[in-house]
Amino acid sequence: MTIQVGDKIPQAILNELKDGVQAVDTSELFAGRKVVLFAVPGAFTPTCSAKHLPGYVEKAAEFEKRGIEVACLSVNDAFVMGAWAKDQNVPAGIHMLADGNGAFTQAPGLQLDATAFGMGLRAKRFALYAEDGVVRQLHVEAPGEFKVSAADYVLEHLA
Repeated sequence: MTIQVGDKIPQAILNELKDGVQAVDTSELFAGRKVVLFAVPGAFTPTCSAKHLPGYVEKAAEFEKRGIEVACLSVNDAFVMGAWAKDQNVPAGIHMLADGNGAFTQAPGLQLDATAFGMGLRAKRFALYAEDGVVRQLHVEAPGEFKVSAADYVLEHLA
């Protein structure tokens, strides 16, 4: 079953490359904070690199002004996410989270079976806004689309 507005973010351990690979507990990441988490099917893939991540990089200051942290998630390893962050000039304030085994992605039912494309299990393209670990907005893209998880769209719909 897919996570819904009003549900708690599932607890999982993700990884982030900062002075080595650092474990990030989702319970700690979301506790007492406002966070926009957006997910991409894969680092370095066309739409993710040309539009999705760049939109959040461009709008990072607008989220920060609203007291909202931004996190990018992909079913990749921390080293790939770190290299992608460097390639895309991602500011330090955006968390680049690796869900290497897809455990977090599967817990809320937001996985994408991309085996037909040789990519295995990945995350659907989505964005969610959470306050203190509770989902307040959830925007899941239809297959092949990029609209509702874009930074501009999320900013427009924040209360």
